[in-house]
Amino acid sequence: MSHVLSMSFVVAVVGATGAVGREMLKILEQRRFPIKRLAALASARSAGKTLPFAGGAITVEELTPRSLQGVEFALFSAGASVSREMAPVAAAAGAVVIDNSSAWRMDPDVPLVVPEVNMEAAARRQRGIIANPNCATIQLVVALKPLHDAARIRHVVVSTYQATSGKGHAAVEELLAQTRAVLEGRKPEGRIFPGTIAFNALCDWKPGEDDYSEEETKIIQEMRKIMGDESMGISPTTVRIPVVNGHSESVHVQFERPLRADEAKRLLRGAPGIVLMEEAYAPGKHPQPLHASGTDPVYVGRVRNDPAVPGALNLFVVSDNLRKGAALNAVQIAERVSAGE
Repeated sequence: MSHVLSMSFVVAVVGATGAVGREMLKILEQRRFPIKRLAALASARSAGKTLPFAGGAITVEELTPRSLQGVEFALFSAGASVSREMAPVAAAAGAVVIDNSSAWRMDPDVPLVVPEVNMEAAARRQRGIIANPNCATIQLVVALKPLHDAARIRHVVVSTYQATSGKGHAAVEELLAQTRAVLEGRKPEGRIFPGTIAFNALCDWKPGEDDYSEEETKIIQEMRKIMGDESMGISPTTVRIPVVNGHSESVHVQFERPLRADEAKRLLRGAPGIVLMEEAYAPGKHPQPLHASGTDPVYVGRVRNDPAVPGALNLFVVSDNLRKGAALNAVQIAERVSAGE
């Protein structure tokens, strides 16, 4: 049975039992999204499970076309195949669909939205679907938007250090199991990862285009679409590291006009969604996934002039990949759309 609150909108979370789905439920509660009725939807094998919500429990229902009837906001995080099949069903039933998978991101009729960057695009949803970008893309564009507006980005070189939670709960469990195995002198086993992630670094995504990984290709395509600039040069390298939660990115940026670190800090200070850590370099005084995990902002630090390229900058960007990198961004879109934007 759906959980009932005396609020305003009928909301469905599709993929509610997954890591991002659970985070969506948590954030809807924390931010007091105006809910009249909430449906937690998942596969038939998860139906009947209970999930915590609003001090009680909500029972998971099977995702079917009937379960989407009357839904006004449908937050999808159930994988691309489910989204391709069921997101149009939800939209046809009258819901605003906000989809966290890769299924619709590059569809020209589906806006790809980060509220701090391009919320106006959400109004152009011909299919009734709004796409949530990839986790690594979201924090990158939030950090770079104020700089792009001021000096227009010409080229970005980004290297990522991505947490295992981005691959799902089973990946986190495998990291912990492998870590215990190594510490106990046993050979770690890999089922989720294509090798050992404990005490290691892996490029573990499927192949993309031109010998780049699928994740790297996503960053290139999504950043250009969100920023509205197909000419922007983007050179990514994505790496998985043995961290539970929180993605980090080392970013080098070149601009159409020179931009100095002091001006960049002024632009970033107080920018939407950003916490600027601007103290001078010292060991351990920088954004860290340990501190970002469980919080909402995109943390930007180590903003400095590039010593080899005049007018270019280097910075370090960290954010919770399950919150701002997925669930929070989706809920923020729903908030803004529900308010008439």
